[in-house]
Amino acid sequence: MKEIATVFFKLGLFAFGGPAAHIAMMEEEIIQKRKWMTDQEFLDLIGATNIIPGPNSTEMTMHCGYKRGGVMGLFVAGFSFIFPAVLITVILAYLYVEYGSLPEVAPFIKGITPAVLAVIAAAVYKLGKKALKGWELGIIGVIVFASALLGVHEVLALLAGGIFGMLYFFFRNKSRNTLNSFTLGLMTAGMAGSTISTWGIFFTFLKVGSILYGSGYVLFAYLEPELIGRGLMTLPQLMDAIGVGQFTPGPVLSTATFIGYQLGGFTGALAATFGIFLPSFIFVWVFHDYMLKMRKIKILGYFLDAVNISAVAVMLAVLISMATESLIDWPAWVIAAVSIGYTFFTKKPNAIYTIIGGALLGWILYSF
Repeated sequence: MKEIATVFFKLGLFAFGGPAAHIAMMEEEIIQKRKWMTDQEFLDLIGATNIIPGPNSTEMTMHCGYKRGGVMGLFVAGFSFIFPAVLITVILAYLYVEYGSLPEVAPFIKGITPAVLAVIAAAVYKLGKKALKGWELGIIGVIVFASALLGVHEVLALLAGGIFGMLYFFFRNKSRNTLNSFTLGLMTAGMAGSTISTWGIFFTFLKVGSILYGSGYVLFAYLEPELIGRGLMTLPQLMDAIGVGQFTPGPVLSTATFIGYQLGGFTGALAATFGIFLPSFIFVWVFHDYMLKMRKIKILGYFLDAVNISAVAVMLAVLISMATESLIDWPAWVIAAVSIGYTFFTKKPNAIYTIIGGALLGWILYSF
């Protein structure tokens, strides 16, 4: 448990850049350094995590903790990964409420973003080599990649790729396996009115956490009707909250902590945090064993292979989009080049050093 807590607390402190970067850093820590599971098992968990609700990278920490230490490992990993972001976000929320602004962190963030590109690129390369098992999967990956770049929702692209691949390989191999299905029930709850109690905050974020697809990247689409549509927040306040989730380490869903504090102080922050993350703990606890058994059913194995290459394709599309948005001036290109050189051309690169180095270079190049 100490090992699990140490690994994911460290990731929670340094995992900037959203789910794609978080999973890339996990791959380095869990597969390359500690070999808690095989590349194939890690890929299968990524694919399976993408088809259940909840924040992808946070659920991956729970799956890895479960694999290493059982049910207790699941909770230790999840709490250890979430805690640093929640603590930092509560502090920022207090400063925001008290002083109406946030500390100046732009130079550091401008440096971290190009560095994250190198971390994601390394993971796409490593996972892609494992997921690409044939030219047919390669074609599926290209189609999903193009769809994601054209704006198709990542979950739809993943599911379409998985279902197409499953049907294609099933009929190609003329398999006659029986597919057992199960239904996933979603919890829903809601509150009404322009004011909201602590329990109201909890149930609002419980609902969002129960139906969230597409990871923290699309969190705004889920929060806007719940908060702005009900008169609980203004658009600038929500955008500031989303920004906090983006530039703090760990899960992007720490945005919920910031919003909860604005709506109900410290107890509101706790209620929002527990509400948005609780469904993930439950989903992983219930479905972890089923996910590991999917590979043994031939037709579900086809589905996982197709979803895995689709997940790598989506990560590549995210990488391209992030590069387009962040590489807009010469300091960003310098930081990206240095980060890629370190990541791909040193014997044992460390993603955490990449992030720290990017932040320091950002501070130097953008502050002076």
